Amino acid sequence: MSTRRSLLGSAAAAGAMTYLGPGQAASAAGSRPAARAALVAIDTETQRHYDALRAEVAKRLSPVIVVQNDERGGLYTLVHRGRRESVHPVPEVFELAKSVAHAPLGIYSIIAPHLSRRVPRLPGSARLDQHDVDMVASEGPATKSWTAPLRTFGATLATARQRLGAADTPPELAASSARILDAALSFVDTSVRRGAADMASFEGFTSQVSDAIAVTLTYAARAQISGVEALMTRWRSQVGPADWPGLYVVVLSLWTTSAPNQNSLVVKPFLTPGTADSHLIDLPTAGPPTDPVAVALDNLARIVQDNVAAEMVFPTTRPLADALKGREDLLAPAIRHQLACPYRLRP
Repeated sequence: MSTRRSLLGSAAAAGAMTYLGPGQAASAAGSRPAARAALVAIDTETQRHYDALRAEVAKRLSPVIVVQNDERGGLYTLVHRGRRESVHPVPEVFELAKSVAHAPLGIYSIIAPHLSRRVPRLPGSARLDQHDVDMVASEGPATKSWTAPLRTFGATLATARQRLGAADTPPELAASSARILDAALSFVDTSVRRGAADMASFEGFTSQVSDAIAVTLTYAARAQISGVEALMTRWRSQVGPADWPGLYVVVLSLWTTSAPNQNSLVVKPFLTPGTADSHLIDLPTAGPPTDPVAVALDNLARIVQDNVAAEMVFPTTRPLADALKGREDLLAPAIRHQLACPYRLRP
């Protein structure tokens, strides 16, 4: 069946043949490398114009809130009518609570390369992949090079424990932090004296502090919610009811914490109903970008212009329009169709 694109293509080809004549058309084509370069030049030019449009769109995007997830609960930047304001809205108790909760992970990161590659008999051992264990436990238990960094980390834990009372954290959080630090120090001391660390003893340590870690996470969550909600309320009033419905929020975070990120959960209720799903963008990154606002605006410009292009370039072809916008690659539907075809030629 002919499509709008095939009809246009045929008409263009016929016009060229009529203008040049059969012999002239063949002569104009030239060598195969030159002909192929001429075809590739279409995409090169397209990309150049696409990038120019993206740069212009990025300049005009407003209002936008960019969130760079970090150890302090997130750096928030409002971009509105040419102005920017950056704020860390989350109270410090968030960072304090999460820092103590990370003590077991700090210990694990030191001893992990020196654990046995034999999958231990633990409650979650069935979910461990032997290949993954081999990649993490790269050194094995024969070497003792973990003892020095573990002693050093133990000194950091001991200093925190000594000064915990002066940190002036809520009593329940302070008590839970003390339990975590005391158990961590005990594990470090015992492991160094034994000259051995294994998953069984480590699991015994972490099982003692799981309830205390839950308390620290509760306080971190409260701080996150209270700080972000207060800022979003202020910015909504500042931006005003005329501009707020067009707000985009881009949350940048590592892939492992991006679906969804803690910040995304708090900000979503502030977006206009009906557009919250499309205007809240969780953007995974390989690492913290040097300029998170620039990265966010560049990606958002792509999204916005693709959303518009999809409906204008493919106004009558819904599958192609849907493929052009959103996260799915334009070729994905065609590749799925090919892979599902039982009669396709195999390489």
